[in-house]
Amino acid sequence: MLESLGLNARAGAVYQAMLDHPGHGVDELAALCDLTPGQVHDCLDELTQLMLVRASTEHPGQMRAVSPEIGLADMLVREEVELAARQAKLAASRAAVTRMVADRADSRATHGERLLGMDAIQTRLDLLGRGATSEVLGVHPGAAQRPEDLAAGRAADTEAMARGVTLKVLYQDATRNDPHTTTFAQWLISKRGEVRTAPVIPQRLVIFDRTQALVPIDPADTRKGALHVAEPGIVGALCGLFDQAWSTAVPLGATRADDPTTGLSATERELLRLLGTGVTDETASQRLGISSRTVKRHMASIMERLNATSRFEAGIKAAQKGWL
Repeated sequence: MLESLGLNARAGAVYQAMLDHPGHGVDELAALCDLTPGQVHDCLDELTQLMLVRASTEHPGQMRAVSPEIGLADMLVREEVELAARQAKLAASRAAVTRMVADRADSRATHGERLLGMDAIQTRLDLLGRGATSEVLGVHPGAAQRPEDLAAGRAADTEAMARGVTLKVLYQDATRNDPHTTTFAQWLISKRGEVRTAPVIPQRLVIFDRTQALVPIDPADTRKGALHVAEPGIVGALCGLFDQAWSTAVPLGATRADDPTTGLSATERELLRLLGTGVTDETASQRLGISSRTVKRHMASIMERLNATSRFEAGIKAAQKGWL
């Protein structure tokens, strides 16, 4: 039982014998523990180092056992101190490794390959799709997806899902009004893919098996090219971004209920939040994947419900009502 504290079985037996027979000398302890006197002396040296025995003040020249309540408790404290020191050393080593990894990442700038043009992007998407073994995650912002882009990926998607790969696709709520995107989404769902929408989603990206990802070189013009990244830290961050957006999105086919307290739709609430940060109608329309005309129509409806004659007044009343 005491081996975990660094006490071997022979020394532990001598210690127990000294506790049970305080008056025994070396020869008597040797006979009781089936040891030689020399072995008992070795055990006493070990017990002394562990501060489990000390010289007797009552019988000079003899040793006495320290009570377990004191001696073993002190040993536990020393073990805890040593454990804390080892943990601190491990934490320091982990921090050093983290800094080394970060420094290497900084020195390499980005661990990825630039793919210029749609042909290069589509070829890489096909290759990564064929190599996927568990899941493919996609984020596709915008009010509508190009029919040719949807058609280009259908064969690879079919083959991947046939192999048991899970496809999760995130669109903006605005795509629910686009027939090409909704048709493709319904086909994907029929093949056991998953499709969700949200008012605002991250920039375009595709993640394969949570180990590799494609992100646009220029988010403002995704057709210019993409960066193929495999750096675990970067891919992990992209996965976290996707998971957060996915958790608040609504499955296609389900209706997003208006807020029962405010009567606002999710798009209207997000529009209020965006305009409250000072962005323009044009920026808000880009973020929501809707036209500037639709932004104005939503704002007119909100102002009417708030009985406000200006956007400034609408902002004040919305804040007072807790809509922001």
